[in-house]
Amino acid sequence: MLNKDRWSTGVAIGLILPAVVYGLVLLILIPHGNVEGIIYQPRPKVPALAAIFSNLFPFRYYMVNKKYDRSGRGILLVTFAMAIVFFYFFM
Repeated sequence: MLNKDRWSTGVAIGLILPAVVYGLVLLILIPHGNVEGIIYQPRPKVPALAAIFSNLFPFRYYMVNKKYDRSGRGILLVTFAMAIVFFYFFM
């Protein structure tokens, strides 16, 4: 599935990878404090920004190395949508 140039492949990668990264960032930050303090108090933006930023690597891989334009555009579409949602809720 990952070797096909389709929008759906890009959208799937763009949704799954940030969810995994968000979970990993929370798992890393939990031992340093309680979850409520991380998510709701001083810096709720860190896990969300790390998740959005994680789409940069597969986007570049699909656009530059594989030359799969449709998959790259799908990843970019999801990244822009997540960035808009982020700015709506946190700014």
